[in-house]
Amino acid sequence: MKLVHKIILGNVLIIVFIALVYAFSYQKFDLLLDKLNFVEIADSLNETLLGMRLSEKNLFLYKDKSDLPLIREDLTKIGRAINDERKDIIRAVGEGNFNQLESGLKRYELEVAKLEGTEAYTQEMEDALRETGRQLRLQSATMVRLERQSVNRMISDSRRALFYFFCLVLVVAVTTTYFFFSKMFKSLRGIEKTANAICEGNFEKIEGKIAKDELGSVIGAINSMCEELGSRHEQLIKARKLASLGVLTAGVAHEIGNPLNNISMVAQTYLELYENLKPEDRLEYMQIVLQESERIRKIVQDLLDFSKPKEADFGVADINQLSRNSLKLVQNMLNISGIESRLELGERLPPVYVDQHKIEEVLVNLLTNAVHAMPSGGTVSIRTKLEERSDNVVVEVEDTGAGISPEFLPNIFDPFFSTKGTQGTGLGLSISYGIIKKHNGTINVKSEVGKGTTFVIQLPSYNKKEKKQ
Repeated sequence: MKLVHKIILGNVLIIVFIALVYAFSYQKFDLLLDKLNFVEIADSLNETLLGMRLSEKNLFLYKDKSDLPLIREDLTKIGRAINDERKDIIRAVGEGNFNQLESGLKRYELEVAKLEGTEAYTQEMEDALRETGRQLRLQSATMVRLERQSVNRMISDSRRALFYFFCLVLVVAVTTTYFFFSKMFKSLRGIEKTANAICEGNFEKIEGKIAKDELGSVIGAINSMCEELGSRHEQLIKARKLASLGVLTAGVAHEIGNPLNNISMVAQTYLELYENLKPEDRLEYMQIVLQESERIRKIVQDLLDFSKPKEADFGVADINQLSRNSLKLVQNMLNISGIESRLELGERLPPVYVDQHKIEEVLVNLLTNAVHAMPSGGTVSIRTKLEERSDNVVVEVEDTGAGISPEFLPNIFDPFFSTKGTQGTGLGLSISYGIIKKHNGTINVKSEVGKGTTFVIQLPSYNKKEKKQ
């Protein structure tokens, strides 16, 4: 179901319940008004009946027939009132009660007619009229009392019913909100999580069943984007690595040139002096050639190891040795650029559980950035230490270059953000940030324009990892 349909359905349900409450209230209050109207009519009838009974008393007490017209007038008044309000009275008290009231009035009217048709009243006629009037008065008073009780009961029932309706509407609203919007909120949280992960260089898709609504379409688009970004990200990593290799190759070519020159000179000397060389001298010359050849092989092997794509291979490692290896990889580049290198390695540091090649890649990237920040030479330092408070192993890469402007620092690890203009891809630090995050570590930067930049990496020690397990 689409999101717009869910919202419409939720609103329709709420409107239906409001309409039900309105219909119930309207019906109850309409009946209540009828009953109140009857009570008013009944009060008026009782008042008229009371006056009629008073006339009746005077009639029998003083034997004055002038009270009979008054009784007849009251009867006519009561009959007219009952006839005018017939429907409302029947609706309020029911047709049975109405018929009883009407029958009582007719009996009383019949007794009055007997009195009007005779000159002398017998005791029997007097008693019959009194009894009929008493029953009529009692019936009317009883109906009024019952109707008052009915009104009070209806008010109480209506209040209770409205409370139950309110509770029902509240439950339906909460339930509807939960069922209609819980999945939507879950999808939004998944989108938020994925967006944050993308910012950190993690392009994993949103897992789970995708709803067939607008949010489902958004999630599908995000998953497609993650897939595409992941593919492009791998390509850019390779491109970044090739760019780094290009920089490293310049230094390697320079470094290979030295042993090649030595081999060439030794070979020329060996050929020129071969006849005059003693066997031990010849052996010494060949030993020099072998050493220089091994030196070239080692340089080429280090370069190949760095350039090969490798699967994640976590293991216990010495952070000091990783720092030495990384510095060794860029040492030739440092020499060409006239940059001095320093190693300040902490003693008795605990091991770390890392992918050695990935951490070396991060350190090489930071050292390469340091070289770019010092075109006129300077000093780059690698320091390692243990942060005793957190039991983390810390690696600091510091340069004395141009530094980074404060407005750029918050975005320094964002993908495609670069301070090098068209000369940088803006991926090196983003990739490094993602690698350190995958190692459950942190990487931060401190910089001051004109004085230099320091990158601080913290990695959990292997001792700390064991404690958590």
